[in-house]
Amino acid sequence: MALTVASSLSVASVDWSKLDTILLDMDGTLLDLEFDNHFWGTVIPGEWGRQRGLDIKTSQATLAPLFAEQRGKLNWYCLDFWGRTLELDIPTIKAGYTEGIRWRPQAETFLRHLQASHLDVVMITNAHPLTLDMKAERLPLTQWFDAMISSHEYGAPKETPTFWNRLMTERPFDPQRTLFVDDSEYVLDSAQEFGVAHLLTLRQPDSSLPVRQTTRFPAIHHFEEILDGLPDID
Repeated sequence: MALTVASSLSVASVDWSKLDTILLDMDGTLLDLEFDNHFWGTVIPGEWGRQRGLDIKTSQATLAPLFAEQRGKLNWYCLDFWGRTLELDIPTIKAGYTEGIRWRPQAETFLRHLQASHLDVVMITNAHPLTLDMKAERLPLTQWFDAMISSHEYGAPKETPTFWNRLMTERPFDPQRTLFVDDSEYVLDSAQEFGVAHLLTLRQPDSSLPVRQTTRFPAIHHFEEILDGLPDID
């Protein structure tokens, strides 16, 4: 096994020599999920309510069932869908909050080590392409990856078998020699069902929320925990 796990589901080590492909999520994995949680949980309800003369708590309560209905579906991540549904210019509103887009601790250092390795490093994200472009303008994302794939290109989120089948068709990889890191355990469930052998999650995807004390998959707090065995960098 490439992934050695302690009894508490903390990761003891990663044997990078047994891996060929690294699949990495973006939001909550490489980037702090606080930006997205604040944007969708506070900014959008606030703007939607302001246009309708509603206070923030009423707006949040009104929109909560709509959000819950779409969670885990491609629409949940789709700026076009929410723009039509809420009658808001989501990209323009989002562009006003880009200062909140930031790396998780040690994420960029981790990517530098990966880039110096033999590994094929691919970002797979449910983020809408406009969101991906916006974040790539804010932070130097593109330079670290051999490919960056939005699930919108496949018409199916990472939570579904369709996504994984399309990924395998368009960018073949050996699931037994692949490590996938994602903050969503529902997404990791889907990857596991597809046969991805090495799965890892994060203990604190959103820096404004408490550390997750229990996870169903092996977990790390910061990427420095798994740097051993990767090439040194200057």
